[in-house]
This record gives sequence, structure tokens and C-alpha cells, in this order.
Amino acid sequence: MSDVPFLKMNGLGNQIIVADMRGTTARVTPQAAIAINGRAETKFDQIMAIHDPRTPGTANYIEIINSDGSLAQACGNGMRCVVQALSSEQGRQRFTFETVAGILFGEKADNGLITVDMGTPKFAWYEIPLNEEFADTRAVELQIGPIDAPVLHSPSVASMGNPHATFWVKDDVWSYALDRFGPLLENHPLFPERCNISIANVVSADRIILRTWERGAGLTEACGTAACAALVNAARTKRTGRKATITLPGGDLVVEWQDNDHVTLTGPAEFEWRGQLDPATGAWTRSEAA
Repeated sequence: MSDVPFLKMNGLGNQIIVADMRGTTARVTPQAAIAINGRAETKFDQIMAIHDPRTPGTANYIEIINSDGSLAQACGNGMRCVVQALSSEQGRQRFTFETVAGILFGEKADNGLITVDMGTPKFAWYEIPLNEEFADTRAVELQIGPIDAPVLHSPSVASMGNPHATFWVKDDVWSYALDRFGPLLENHPLFPERCNISIANVVSADRIILRTWERGAGLTEACGTAACAALVNAARTKRTGRKATITLPGGDLVVEWQDNDHVTLTGPAEFEWRGQLDPATGAWTRSEAA
């Protein structure tokens, strides 16, 4: 198997590897992903593997791999990196992609910011999915800490192509040990496919401060789908309107839940450097700065 080109990128500090798998039927193996993440230079949150299109009318099929080798259904920051990479290569500004979560659209604006249409949120317990039936997923029975004084409780849950639980707090999101609670909640029996766990503080009708423990990746500087889930969960619980700035450790994203029920995510994407990698083993070489 010949090595394939890749770009080391980031979306608000969310570490992304964009692997060019076009022209080959090979895939990045879980073992390769774990090996790549095991080196400091290529430590990542997601690999966005660009494959040849599978569906007419789409530019590419995108497979998304977490740093633990598992597959993800969606990654908003990673999709912006893909748009940035392909826009620089092809001179185009608009793209249609297919992922396991469905068809997604991306566009690079003249100011350099990139907007990705993340599709429609899902709120039914079996769509998220949950292992227990809840008639109302705006607040489900789940907590961390003593029964009579829980540290976190009653999250709003939703799917943005992947499952998310948003815990609402009124104080500093940094005062919570998300590195300790995150793994427990991600793997809670309520979530058959595990779950992304966020702590959110709504500071105004159009601003949310957010920290996320990302399923399969851990603490992250920015999680695009978590930002989308936080906005739609905030809007449906009357905490915000349908558009807000989401402030993450890595910076700000703008999320809008549009009237057509689609959720858009807008923010930057940055090149770092480029190289070649073996998708079977994870061995790689660095070639030049991007």
C-alpha cells in the first residue's frame, strides 16, 4: 500500500488530520489511527478521510475516525477543515459531502470563515439513541454526585448525527472536573453508542460558554457538533434564541438553527503542515509546512 497525503490542520484548536484517500479503496485502520495519535506531532481529535464519492451529486465521501480508532458520525470542525483543504486545492467555495450521518454542505466565505450545514437535529430517545424511553429529552434523569446534592444533573440530549448530552450550569464551566466525569458519562448505560458530554453556561440570549468531553477523543479545545447540540438544546428549553455564539476553549463558533430545521456552524480552519502516511500502519513522514 502506497502512502497517502495528509494535512495536519485545526478548527479552533480541535486537532484534525485530513487524509486524502481518493483513488484508493483502502481505509485508515483503527490500529493506524491509534498509532498516529500516539505521537506528539500528530496527536489528533479526528481524522477526516476524503474518499471518492459514493453518491451522484456529492463531491466526496468523508469517513471520520476518532483518536481511539472508533468511527464518528459527524465532526463540524473537521468538516470545515475539509472544505478549507479542498477549496485551496480546487479554487471552489461550495461543496456537498456524504458521511455516514447523511449529506452535508460546506461553503467558504470571502472573509475566510467556513459554514457547514450540519443537517437537522433529532430529539426522540430512540434516534439519539438512548437505552431508556423518555417522552421529553429536554431534561433526562441522569446525574453525577450524591442523590441529594448532584454535581451535574438533568441534561438535555439530542443527536447532531452523533449523540450529545448538555448539562446546564450557572457558574464557571471550568470549575467542574470534566476530565473525571466525562469518561463515566460517555460510557453510561443510558447511551448504547456512548455519548459526547458537555457542560454549558448560558450567559445571554445569544452566547453560551461550553466545554466538551468528546466521545472517543476526550477533552477537546472545540467540538462543532457539541456546539450545535448546545444551541438547539438551549433554544428548545427557552434559554436562548435560535442563533448564538458558542465560546469554546479554542475560541468562538456561530451556530444557527434555521427555520428549515437545519443547523449551520460557522468558524475558521487552519493549515499547520503536510505529510504522507500509511493508512494501514499509521507510519508517517512530514514533508513541508502547508
